[in-house]
Amino acid sequence: IQSLLGAGGAGTSDRPQPLSEPLRESELRVLRYLPTNLTAPEIAAELHVSRHTVKTHMRNLYVKLCTHRRADAVARARELGLLAPSAFPR
Repeated sequence: IQSLLGAGGAGTSDRPQPLSEPLRESELRVLRYLPTNLTAPEIAAELHVSRHTVKTHMRNLYVKLCTHRRADAVARARELGLLAPSAFPR
């Protein structure tokens, strides 16, 4: 039962949970653009891929990062060390 509840006890919730599945290189490339103000079509143009490809990668990122929004995906990726910390304090 302790393994189901997190046997580490108090304080272990401070560490972010690891990803259930690793990110692919193509997903990481899209992830690096998420903190910008670029739209999906603009990201696609930068990466020389289709808008549909970027949208698919974004959808996969949201699933793997357990998020539903772009800002949440960026925050989660920063928690996991996948993106550099924000230059602006919260």
